[in-house]
Amino acid sequence: MIPGFTGSPLDRVDAWRQDPAAVADAMASPRARLLRLNGLDPAPGADGLLDWTSLAEADPDHDLALLGLIDGEPRFVALTPAVAPAARRSAALTVMLDHLPASEAATFAVARSLVDWHARHRFCARCGTPTAMFRAGWGRRCPTCRAEHFPRTDPVVIMLAEHAGRVLVGRQRSFPAGRYSALAGFVEVGESIEEAVARELAEEAGVTATGVRYLVSQPWPFPSQLMIACIAPVAGDTLRLDDNELEDAFWATRDDIRAALATDPAARFIAPPPYAIAHTLFALWLAEQGS
Repeated sequence: MIPGFTGSPLDRVDAWRQDPAAVADAMASPRARLLRLNGLDPAPGADGLLDWTSLAEADPDHDLALLGLIDGEPRFVALTPAVAPAARRSAALTVMLDHLPASEAATFAVARSLVDWHARHRFCARCGTPTAMFRAGWGRRCPTCRAEHFPRTDPVVIMLAEHAGRVLVGRQRSFPAGRYSALAGFVEVGESIEEAVARELAEEAGVTATGVRYLVSQPWPFPSQLMIACIAPVAGDTLRLDDNELEDAFWATRDDIRAALATDPAARFIAPPPYAIAHTLFALWLAEQGS
């Protein structure tokens, strides 16, 4: 059960990022390819997959970031300064993600997060001066104070509280009708993964974790997070929901989870899409139950 947005065939060739000559050679290569994007969404090719074109089609006013190599071919993406808010997913992207092979979606996730990071970090956080790209697109440098800034990802815990053979599922008001998922929240500064899981469960649902077990992680490019999936046994099943965070929650049985993952019309709730780590988390928990 491999989480979505993982398994890209990209060789990130980190050593090239510090070698301007190697990057120049890659850009001059007739095999170099540019990922076509429409803002932050893929511009799909005729086959519905990611579309790669010649670097000659790149806008000369946009910097190019080296994503890496695929099958020995240098792969680039243009850094467009004006893009839509990255936390949002268009309807077209949602449909496309349901059909993209996992490796293609993972490559797209790298490009999307990188383009968005550059668009949101054009000025130095230390002195406010406009920054310039360096390290082949994997950093920005301030010409005034010389501060260096690098792409970051925000850690998020996503967890299933477990009690008496059931797991807790919840929904936010922004979810599509019928959709329930695992509970989740950002890891705060000075906090471990285990502490974040326990805190989020207590804050959002009023349950007390008695342990935390890590399962798997996933990069989530909306905009740039690392989802850390865990299971946490809890002391009791009485819920006190934070209605600022959750619209509803309930304890789901194995049959409930099994039906949701199977998209059974009679299922008690609609599961997250397969590319979301919550879907993987449900499936892993169900497998552990022998179902």
